Amino acid sequence: MEFQDYYQILGVDRGASADEIKRAYRKLAMKHHPDRAPEGEREAAEARFKRVGEAYEVLSDPEKRKKYDRFGKDWQHGQEFTPPGGGARRMSREEAENLFGSFGFSDFFAEMFGDDLRQRYGGGAPHHARYRHRGADVRAELALEASRAVHGGKSAFEVPTTAACPQCGGVGFVGEHVCPTCGGVGALRRRRQVELRIPDDVRDGQVLRLRGLGEPGVEGGETGDLLLTLRLASDRCYRVQGDDLEADVEVAPWDAFVGTRAEVRTPKGVATLTVPAETRAGAKLRLRGQGLADGKGGRGDLIAVVRFALPAQLTAKQKELLRALAGRSEEAKA
Repeated sequence: MEFQDYYQILGVDRGASADEIKRAYRKLAMKHHPDRAPEGEREAAEARFKRVGEAYEVLSDPEKRKKYDRFGKDWQHGQEFTPPGGGARRMSREEAENLFGSFGFSDFFAEMFGDDLRQRYGGGAPHHARYRHRGADVRAELALEASRAVHGGKSAFEVPTTAACPQCGGVGFVGEHVCPTCGGVGALRRRRQVELRIPDDVRDGQVLRLRGLGEPGVEGGETGDLLLTLRLASDRCYRVQGDDLEADVEVAPWDAFVGTRAEVRTPKGVATLTVPAETRAGAKLRLRGQGLADGKGGRGDLIAVVRFALPAQLTAKQKELLRALAGRSEEAKA
């Protein structure tokens, strides 16, 4: 990693004390952790998080800080900093609490990487060794087209996952050093094949816990889980509007004039829609309770937008009548 102004990165003065540097790092590590960033901003957040970890790696070590203060200009002209690797020990709970404070540390990392981190570094009574070596939970998001969500069933998907780094346990540090495996981020990204049965109450933002699809356990420990967040996306058949779905329904102009019925697919099955007489093109007809689950035991609505369309096959009489209508329309313009 290229040299940067570490004091500026942490937002401290060059004369800052060790405690001030520690507090600054703790604040920035929580603020810029990639798993707190929106999906499209995680790579940028990860880069910022690594810079913060690099700065703390140097400024928290008295000897490294002394060399940095003395030869900083040389480092700015190309000297690189490389976090040391090797089999360093894991950060202890006491060291973690000294850095992050006992308040909120275990909650923060358990939220990011699963409850196994709470048992390693958080408070509470000790658990059986099998639980302590449980594999890490893996987090992922699945972009699901609305049509596939409505049709339901079982499908195979490839999803990008995020799991706690196995070398540092998701902390970002190995001993006193930034973890060389994850660069201080505390997590590794992979792609994974998942076979999923789409639930009947599928909704945007729904989190599914898929048991046993996380990281493998250590020394016989149970496998972690996959926490899969579903993100529903509009497609050519359905437009997602919160808990409501909007869909186009094609109706022949003469059927719309005299009134008709049309079938439309909803998350609950096929529903029959009544099109009143003299319905105009673009009219919106609401089927209440036929939309997506709202997570509170209810459902949104399905909004059918009437679109005029001619049948694929027209009889000679129908063609004659349409030509006649077109002719009258031209006469009316004249």
